[in-house]
Amino acid sequence: MTAEPSLTFAYEPNATPVAANERAARLVAPQFGRVFTDHMAMIRYSDDKGWHDARITARAPLSMDPASSVLHYAQEIFEGMKAYRLADGGTALFRPEANARRFQASARRMAMAELPEHLFLESIERLVEIDRDWIPTSDEGALYLRPFMIASEVFLGVKPSAEYLYMVLASSVGAYFKGGAPTVSIWVSQDYTRAAPGGTGEAKCGGNYATSLVAQAEAIRNGCDQVVFLDAVERRYVEELGGMNVFFVFDDGSMATPPLRGTILPGITRDSILTIARAQGITVREEPYAIDQWRADAASGRLVEAFACGTAAVVTPIGSVAEPQGRFEIGGGGPGQLTLRMRDALVAIQRGTAPDTNGWLHRLD
Repeated sequence: MTAEPSLTFAYEPNATPVAANERAARLVAPQFGRVFTDHMAMIRYSDDKGWHDARITARAPLSMDPASSVLHYAQEIFEGMKAYRLADGGTALFRPEANARRFQASARRMAMAELPEHLFLESIERLVEIDRDWIPTSDEGALYLRPFMIASEVFLGVKPSAEYLYMVLASSVGAYFKGGAPTVSIWVSQDYTRAAPGGTGEAKCGGNYATSLVAQAEAIRNGCDQVVFLDAVERRYVEELGGMNVFFVFDDGSMATPPLRGTILPGITRDSILTIARAQGITVREEPYAIDQWRADAASGRLVEAFACGTAAVVTPIGSVAEPQGRFEIGGGGPGQLTLRMRDALVAIQRGTAPDTNGWLHRLD
């Protein structure tokens, strides 16, 4: 067995960090993804050196050669996760090992070098420890972490890159949806699909999100907050939103979510909801669910709630669904009781106010 590389992270403090009073002002109501901390993490890879040059350094622009392969062949992957301020004053990450494993799976699918789990975790731990004062104290506040990796070899030719740059950015965030909307409205995409069997649907790569943007723009034009995609083969079965998984709640108290068949991102929040629900004795099925059935169940009252979930949006109730042929409401259009129960249970674990029976919190104290 090949020994995993051991690296020492150099620390290069930001020479001009944001002043404490200015940082406090930025943390009052941070717009999602707009407020960044003083530092970032970096590790380089090359086929001849392996993983090397690990450092925590001042956040700054990158200098790239215009022939860098990521700009031409789109070898790029990323993750999304959060660091939380706990009720006892400590700091913790939520299931970072799961993010590390998914990052490796994405790298395999995109023919990229796999970052060892311990380096992924250490890069995030070090960055959060240094910039923990950027975690907002508000109820929705957290430090959103964006590990990502790009192909950095300078060449023009279709082959996997021989060099990669891995980085982690940290961003102070509040609620994902503007105004903390109690429910969101969903547009059903008719003309576009997110992923097809054999494609990159289960990898967290930028291309998946790029292809969703035209459909998301269509959703906005039709007065909706988010888009939901149907399967690429039959254009019938619900798969996922532009950046979130989806759950359905029925009048018998059971829940369902589309199964993972290679075209849906295996969300860590999705998996957490499945675990929490089953621990509470709720029947949860992972099964295909057709858009016609969604419409019929909403009309009959069999479907009483629906919600989207993901790291950024946590658990967000879906109030209505729109299509070219019309719009239908779910359970009266308001947040459902089981949806809010799932959200409260998840957030309580993340914030350290409920027992962490699954060992999901990764404390940094």
